[in-house]
Amino acid sequence: MKLTDVLIKPILTEKANLQQDKLRTYAFKVGKLANKLEIKKAVEEFYGVTVTSVNTAVAPGKNKGRQTKRRIIAGTRPAYKKAFVTVAEGESIDLYTNI
Repeated sequence: MKLTDVLIKPILTEKANLQQDKLRTYAFKVGKLANKLEIKKAVEEFYGVTVTSVNTAVAPGKNKGRQTKRRIIAGTRPAYKKAFVTVAEGESIDLYTNI
């Protein structure tokens, strides 16, 4: 798997921002087939930091539906994989420069 397929995008939410400030943990949306070693290597290469630990979680897909005049349209949102990356003390990643 190429390193560009590993990291899809950073997750920028209020909870993720609090973890960045207090725990030096950054959240990323990653490819479903990416493992922890590939994620660690990709973050170290792209951002130039030392990664201490990597935790992953798979967010399940959700059932969604809406009601129209004719019928109810049902579907599912896709599942995705998240990675929580902790960097070494004294280092940080600036995620807002590329926005």
